[in-house]
Amino acid sequence: MMRLLRLTVAAMVAALAVAACSSNDSATNAPPATTTTAGGGGGQAGATITIKDFKFGDPITVKPGESVKVTNEDGAAHNAVADDGSFKTEDLENGESATFTAPTKPGSYKFSCTLHSSMSGIGTLVVQG
Repeated sequence: MMRLLRLTVAAMVAALAVAACSSNDSATNAPPATTTTAGGGGGQAGATITIKDFKFGDPITVKPGESVKVTNEDGAAHNAVADDGSFKTEDLENGESATFTAPTKPGSYKFSCTLHSSMSGIGTLVVQG
């Protein structure tokens, strides 16, 4: 009887641990990005951020609420996450793309690849309008 009780408690603890690990990051409330693979469909983006050679390229300027496409042309996986949490993509493998909606408040938004510390705060999205 005690063994069954211990197994039940252990299973409950394991289930809670898995649930806690799979929950969304509450620090960012960015809307989800839409991911497509190379050559995939997806909506038309107004601007594109291309990740290549562990860089995001030059700053891009968009209108408030405009669609922004992020394409990974590196061999390593990358993401694009606003330092203030206003937008983010999931991790993108080589050839994958994601589209997010630019913030509606005009301003300059720094963003990073959270997978690589050398890419912290090196991207800039300028929202004008």
